[in-house]
Amino acid sequence: MALSIQRLQAALGKSVKLTLTCGVFQGVLQHVSPGRDLLLHAVKNLETGRSSPGVKVFYSREIVNVELLDEPDSQKRTAVLSECTSAVEENKGADMGTAQGGLGSSPCVSPERQLRALNNLNMNSLPGKEEEEKIEYTVVNCFQEKFGPAVLHLKQQGVISVVGEGVTLCCNGKLSWLQMATKSHIFLFDIFLLGPQAFRNGLRTVLEDKNILKVMHDCRWISNCLFHQYNVLLDNVFDTQVADVLQFSVATGGFFPHSTCTLQECLMQHLKIPSKWKILMKHEQQMALENPDMWFLRPFPSSLLQVLALKAMYLLLLHSSLMDNFMADLRAVVHAYLSTSQNGSEDHLGSIKPTCMELPKELRQLADIQKLRREKAVKEYRISEDGLLIRPVIELNERNPQKDETH
Repeated sequence: MALSIQRLQAALGKSVKLTLTCGVFQGVLQHVSPGRDLLLHAVKNLETGRSSPGVKVFYSREIVNVELLDEPDSQKRTAVLSECTSAVEENKGADMGTAQGGLGSSPCVSPERQLRALNNLNMNSLPGKEEEEKIEYTVVNCFQEKFGPAVLHLKQQGVISVVGEGVTLCCNGKLSWLQMATKSHIFLFDIFLLGPQAFRNGLRTVLEDKNILKVMHDCRWISNCLFHQYNVLLDNVFDTQVADVLQFSVATGGFFPHSTCTLQECLMQHLKIPSKWKILMKHEQQMALENPDMWFLRPFPSSLLQVLALKAMYLLLLHSSLMDNFMADLRAVVHAYLSTSQNGSEDHLGSIKPTCMELPKELRQLADIQKLRREKAVKEYRISEDGLLIRPVIELNERNPQKDETH
């Protein structure tokens, strides 16, 4: 008989035996997607005897039989997934591989224990006097219902933010989550469960669209991962790490910093983020450093899902803040233009011909401003041997008091 979603959900945490079209596996059932894809922990290949650390996802189209090993009644131990069997026949020629965690376990505190601790964190008890807004997001972990509308919404946007989470994001790394935010929605795509098909079904089109500006932070690594693993060629990207360095150069009269900032550091420097969210992001960053394979655990704790959504949301706001900073000098000179023409003496412009292209005094003042900024920077920062300014480390629990000054 066919194994229902309810029975699969009831089997969470129990040992199961899977018979696939390509082998037989045993492991502990951790997650069941709406499409009946199964996520197993402590997986063992019963044909070879080899065990796989971490977690592994098995797609329903490849599953022929599911046996619940923890049930004492032998008559209840085997259930055939008839839908999966038919799906296998329909997809024999499909070019879709099984996504694997394949990650070593940390010798320190297990990621399960750390995630359980953070998931049990009472967010209402965290410090912070501000009135916090509720972060709403949509987790997309299957192709039914949510995936299509999410991609359609993204295709209709002019600007979106894109954040990737996983282990060593590069050509040999593993992507687990891809967060995308617009002005009205935040989508968390579970790439670990969706697999490469997520990009073939629409995400690749969004990421390669020249008419959609993708706001990212240090796009080098995720671009490398997307290109080599999913054949995605990113286009039209606004990189906030690059923008932060350029803004620093403008604010210091032409100096460059000795190092770049992480996304969290940029958010702390340019945006006013509630203390509650700062603490969550700090927890997430520390946990990812200690147990990078936490990204592949399912179900994923709601506290960490909020952090994923926060990053995407604030990255979009960071783009707006940086653009405002870039435009500050321009607005100031234009304001000086208007003041001269509207409030100056009647004959101030009388001696200047409209065809004269000589640099106006309002623009010449920018050179003086740059000189003052440079002198101020030399006093405020230490200078490295390479002539770069050493800016202080930005703690995640505080906001940099020096908002990039333009004047």
